[in-house]
Amino acid sequence: MYAVVDIETTGGSARFEKITEIAIYQHDGEKITGEFVSLVNPERNIPYYITSLTGITNEMVEDAPKFYEIAKTIIELTEGRIFVAHNARFDYSFIRQEFKSLGYNFKRNVLDTITLARKLMPGHRSYSLGNICRELNITINGRHRASGDALATVRLLERLICREKEIFGCRTGLLGNTRISKLNPCLDISKLESIPEEPGVYYFYNEKGDLIYVGKSRNLGERIYTHLSNNSSNRAMEMRDMIADIDWEVTGSELIALLRESSEIKKHKPVFNRLQRQTGYNWGIYSFTDSSGYLNFTFSRINTERTPLAVFNSKDKAKSVLASMMENYNLCQKLTGLYDSDGACFRYHVGLCRGACCSAEPPEEYNSRAGKASEAFEFVRNSFFIIDKGRNPDERSAVKIINGKYAGYGYFCINDVGFGLSALHDCIMPCEDNRDIHLILKQYLKSNKVEKIIEF
Repeated sequence: MYAVVDIETTGGSARFEKITEIAIYQHDGEKITGEFVSLVNPERNIPYYITSLTGITNEMVEDAPKFYEIAKTIIELTEGRIFVAHNARFDYSFIRQEFKSLGYNFKRNVLDTITLARKLMPGHRSYSLGNICRELNITINGRHRASGDALATVRLLERLICREKEIFGCRTGLLGNTRISKLNPCLDISKLESIPEEPGVYYFYNEKGDLIYVGKSRNLGERIYTHLSNNSSNRAMEMRDMIADIDWEVTGSELIALLRESSEIKKHKPVFNRLQRQTGYNWGIYSFTDSSGYLNFTFSRINTERTPLAVFNSKDKAKSVLASMMENYNLCQKLTGLYDSDGACFRYHVGLCRGACCSAEPPEEYNSRAGKASEAFEFVRNSFFIIDKGRNPDERSAVKIINGKYAGYGYFCINDVGFGLSALHDCIMPCEDNRDIHLILKQYLKSNKVEKIIEF
């Protein structure tokens, strides 16, 4: 919902000059739904050069209402609507100043059609109202009069609404993003037309060509658009304002998008990836062998020094999994990190622990059960392929795990005659294995279905 506004004034400074005419057209995104046009008595002389420009004379405004007499109408017509104007800072500052003199704080979300036209219709020589309307064949009936200029702005707004739909399809919203004027002027909005609605990895660059952010999404188009209209935090807006170019890579498989994103972040270390908050999985279960040879488990916040067996979004969840593991494999309460004591654990004293905590049970016997518990966190298979969606219907993706380590990924055509296991190995592009990759693979296989697993 919009309120398209234009004013005429006695001069260029909102602090010292006054409004002589105002026009407001309410618009629902498709058509005009209401209008208000009025001369305004500025309670001061209108300079000759202003009269020459607008045609508004002192005699014309002598019996016109003063601003305070139409102030309530202006509030009602613009309330709950986006304030739209061509060179909106000029119109908005004058109206705010008029209300300020009345002791009222007039505040609306503002959309400038100059800025929006530059984003959605790049390449014009001039974006002044007269020039852009001339190039778009929009007729202005009454140039430099509030009604004529406001109606021309309405027609321009309608063109921009259509242009946005051409670029974004059903994902309208830049016209509702009142901070669009802060999008980087180097960003070519028309490039967004070709972004697919598919899984993949995307890249944001600043004006110097430096990579500032890498992300992944199940839907590249929607995610990139969300970044461009993101006003949720200072950090999000700072990054959005710096985006001067965009690139992307379709992966077909969300898993490969996750793996690619992790690899690219480690390789390039983009500034906004380093500054972003950690993921929700901040707690991990770890294992180690103590000086007596017993396999221990513990839980703590995730750090970069050790690789966790599993990750969780809360401390309580990690403790709960350890407690279940202790019960299922008859493990020691102390050696699973759930009981802090210099001696035997509580469960040993009540006959539920076999005594690994006080060396009553030999390490090899205890570790046999503890090892099985640990295997529950590892890949069930040692060497295998994860087969999932490809980048088109005739293609599939493959992720290779060999001896429990990530070896890389690739794509193959399902219609290739004679395509066998050896060819599947050949399609793999080698990639680096690391802690984060293991976490991604484990979490993905735990939470998502893939087309098939092929062991070798």
